[in-house]
Amino acid sequence: MEQTSLFDDRSSTGPLADRMRPETLDDYAGQKHLLSEGKILRRMIDRDEVQSMIFWGPPGVGKTTLARIIARCTRSHFIVFSAVTSGIREIKDVMNKAEAARAMGEKTIVFVDEIHRFNKAQQDAFLPYVERGSIILIGATTENPSFEINNALLSRCKVFTLDPLSSEDIHDLLKRALKDPRGFGNWEVEIEDDLLYLIANYANGDARTALNTLELAVMNGQGDAVHSTVTKDVIEQCIAGKSLLYDKKGEEHYNLISALHKSMRNSDADAAVYWLARMLEAGEDPLYVARRIVRFASEDVGMADSRALQIAVAAYQACTFLGMPECNVHLTHAVVFCSLAPKSNSLEAAYNSAAEDARNMLDEPVPLLIRNAPTRLMKDLGYGKDYMYAHDYEGHITAMQCLPDSLKDRKYYNPSDQGVEKRVKEHKEQIEAWKEEQRKKEKSK
Repeated sequence: MEQTSLFDDRSSTGPLADRMRPETLDDYAGQKHLLSEGKILRRMIDRDEVQSMIFWGPPGVGKTTLARIIARCTRSHFIVFSAVTSGIREIKDVMNKAEAARAMGEKTIVFVDEIHRFNKAQQDAFLPYVERGSIILIGATTENPSFEINNALLSRCKVFTLDPLSSEDIHDLLKRALKDPRGFGNWEVEIEDDLLYLIANYANGDARTALNTLELAVMNGQGDAVHSTVTKDVIEQCIAGKSLLYDKKGEEHYNLISALHKSMRNSDADAAVYWLARMLEAGEDPLYVARRIVRFASEDVGMADSRALQIAVAAYQACTFLGMPECNVHLTHAVVFCSLAPKSNSLEAAYNSAAEDARNMLDEPVPLLIRNAPTRLMKDLGYGKDYMYAHDYEGHITAMQCLPDSLKDRKYYNPSDQGVEKRVKEHKEQIEAWKEEQRKKEKSK
């Protein structure tokens, strides 16, 4: 257990990540969904109406920092508990002091990092003090609080989910560290912007990792005591391997996703897996890759094997459940399936053709017989007249015309002879032949 003054001066020789720890919400990076103007957490802090809460998110996203900022904003005592070294006796000692402070009108925020490591008895020891308002408990966890925190305690805490920082957030944080006197503002550091993006992407949403990497790179760059030139070779050594990273908004980003897409389209599973690995190992957002695979499943496989879409969507869901690195195998599953599946772009071609007609014929009226007629006036105008309810007819099909007269002979969807779509093609041709025969019979009457 550690009691921390709100006004401790961090040593200029301490780790960069600690020296650059923001002290106000304006300097805080990320979590706009919680801290933008009007958001519930921001309002709680601004009004000094902070309640007990749990911060849930991956390492390095600012859980501890946010708790410290809250303590500053609310002018509260701030006490840090270690879930590893603090026992029930230490908890009760601090709780008694907090109750005494409360009697004097002073608030106490108790911050428990990795609160999921506390056992049930330790968690239960906080419960009466949280209920009485003796303390404001802020717990931080990388684990799902629904499974790791006692229901009784959890029900008295508001859970806020903190997201991994974006590459842009971390890139801005690194630039700030180079200019801020707490960081390397008193140094002359030469480092290309692309290399800052390499570090930001390598950190994969973790600000602490990014700042530690930048510090290591600057301290090992070429130069003297206050000068440092950081090269790509230095960065690669700091991240313990050749850099496969890239600017996620730059050309290489689009080159790699193009390589993945075109390898799958060409049924080259080995190449597709390689380009997938290049992107993931470079720190690419797995959900971005998953979205592109979902698109590919209908654009390039389509009706040739509709299971591709099911597998792609399942892979996307797996990515949301697990994240990296666990979800890499699910993306590989989807990539290999889509690569080896029969290919058809008939669905994309169908939509593009129909979209062109739709744009050029926006005023084409819907045929009266397939319009709804919810009012008497609409019925009198002929809405829904002669409509044929397919389920009332043999084979659940009719020869009713559903396209406008000007487009009645258009064929947008033209199935290929690949995979399952070959059977779809045969079935569609049978339907069209039957409808044509029925229409001829109607004309001959």
